[in-house]
Parts: sequence; structure tokens; C-alpha cells
Amino acid sequence: MNGSILVGLPLRLTSVSLLAQAQLDDKNLLYMGGAVLLLVAAFVFTLVLFNYGKLWLQAFMSNAHVSMVGLIGMSLRQVHTRTIVEAKIMAMQAGVDISTPRLEAHYLAGGNVPRVIHALIAAQRADIDLDFDRAAAIDLAGRDVLDAVRTSVYPKVIDCPDAEKSGRTTLSAVAKNGVELLVRARVTVRTNLAQLIGGATEETIIARVGEGIITSIGSAKDHLVVMENPDRISKAVLERGLDAHTAFEIVSIDIADIDVGENIGARLQADQAEADTRKAQALAEKRRADAIAREQEMKAEVAGNRAAVLLAEAGVPRAMAEAFRQGNLERTARDGKG
Repeated sequence: MNGSILVGLPLRLTSVSLLAQAQLDDKNLLYMGGAVLLLVAAFVFTLVLFNYGKLWLQAFMSNAHVSMVGLIGMSLRQVHTRTIVEAKIMAMQAGVDISTPRLEAHYLAGGNVPRVIHALIAAQRADIDLDFDRAAAIDLAGRDVLDAVRTSVYPKVIDCPDAEKSGRTTLSAVAKNGVELLVRARVTVRTNLAQLIGGATEETIIARVGEGIITSIGSAKDHLVVMENPDRISKAVLERGLDAHTAFEIVSIDIADIDVGENIGARLQADQAEADTRKAQALAEKRRADAIAREQEMKAEVAGNRAAVLLAEAGVPRAMAEAFRQGNLERTARDGKG
């Protein structure tokens, strides 16, 4: 019995050693797996820190509230992270609180995020009521929202007419006395942000102002009255509310230049007189032609009558001869004697 115990003891020791060795190998594998995971995590952390660390730190120091996970999400959504972060920082530094998802949504919609933020900051500094939604809508509509805000602060001057687009430098208008006036006006406008979306553009303002100037001059009895008081044109045009349903508000209309052109009335009268002369000549020529035709008709009628007389005269001898043959002529003579 003791021999069997001595024989089984090495076998047990061997199995125990093998079990311990297996456990040791499992621990080594576990340690190696953990080390690999740590290395991968460190690599990923280093990669993320290398790509987004500067932006995250910049946003954190600026109190922009952009997380590292948010930066990674922006990249996955194909959003330019630097554009969003810099816009967020500008907004926060200026006191304009806009959430990061709203900036991302405007970027993904094709908007110009930095320009919208600049417009909001400029509007806030100028005490103009403009929120992010309206600014984003103006930007997506294809309008320059920053230029619109600047025009609201600093009014814009438009030439009427616009020589670059129409090729004309002055407007031509005729007073009631027929004298032409050549006018050039300058229209000062500022942007109406409430009607910028869907409102008419500068071309409409120029067309309406030009129409108003021509109408105002056309209603004047004398061109001298207009030249003595050019401001009456501006007042008359402004009273018509020409900026309705447009993207601008007319501040003032100033007559920059006014010159006397042709005397259209005299020229029209001369043209009318010449036309009347030509008409009278045509009528006289018609009457002359009618008289000549009538004369020819009368000559033809005289010739016809003369032919009839000659024909009648030619019939007299024949009638006399016939009377002689029948004895009617002698009988008539005797009857006359008796």
C-alpha cells in the first residue's frame, strides 16, 4: 500500500505542476491582452489628442462648451470642426449664445457659418433686432447677410439711373410746356431686414424712383418751376412709398444734376405742321388729279356730243332726198303756199 502511494505521488505532482503552468500561461495571455488593449487605447487617445486636442483646448479656454466627443462626432458627420469651433468661440466672446448643433445644422445646409456669426455680432453691436434663425434664413436664401447688416448701419447710395446696367447717365422727362429735362438722382437706402427674404432688389428701387421722377416732372406746368425747386421732385417721389415690398427702406432722394434738353413740344409742333403741310399738299394734288380727270371726262363728252351732231347733220340730206322721192317736200310747199 505504501508502494502504491509512492508511485501515485509523482503523478499527482506532475498534474499539479501542469495545472499551475496552465494557469500561469492564462495569466500571461491575460496580461498580454490587457497590454495590447492599453497600447491600442493609448494610440487612439494620442491620435484623438493630436487631431482635436488643440481645438478642444482652445474651445475650453474660451468657454465655448465643445466636448471631445462632439468634435469626433463632427468629423463623422463630415462637418469642418475648425469652422464650427471658431464660430462658436467668436459667438461666445461676443456674448451671442448659439448651440453647437444649430451651427452644425446651418453648415450641413450649405450656409456660411462664419459670415452669419459676423452678421449677428455686427447687429448686436448696432442694436439691430436679428436672431440666428433669421440670419441663417437670409444666408441660405442667397443674400449676403453681413452686407445687409452693414447697409442697415451705414446706408447705401444708389445712382438713378445706374449707368453700368442701363448704359444711361440721365433720365429724360418732359414738362407740360414741352421742354425736356435731363435728371440724375441719388437714392440713399438702408436694408430692411424684415423684408430681405422675398423683397425686391435694387433694380426695383431704381425703376420706381425713375418712374416717380418722370411722373413728377411731367405733371409740372413749366420746366422752370422744376428747375427752381428740384426738391419738389424728391418730396413727390418719397410720398408715393416706393420702397413697399422691397428689401430696402428709402432714406432720401436727392437730385444730383438737372439740365435742359430739347424743346420736345416745339419739335412736335414743327413735325405736326410739316405733317399737316404734307397732308394739305396731298389733298391739293388729289383735287388737281380729280379736276384733270373731270376735264378729260368733259372733253370726251363734248366729242361725243359733236359726233352726235355730225351724225344728225349727215341724216338731213338723206331725209330730204327721201322726201323728194316720196313727194312729201312738194306737197308741203304747195300746202305752204295755199
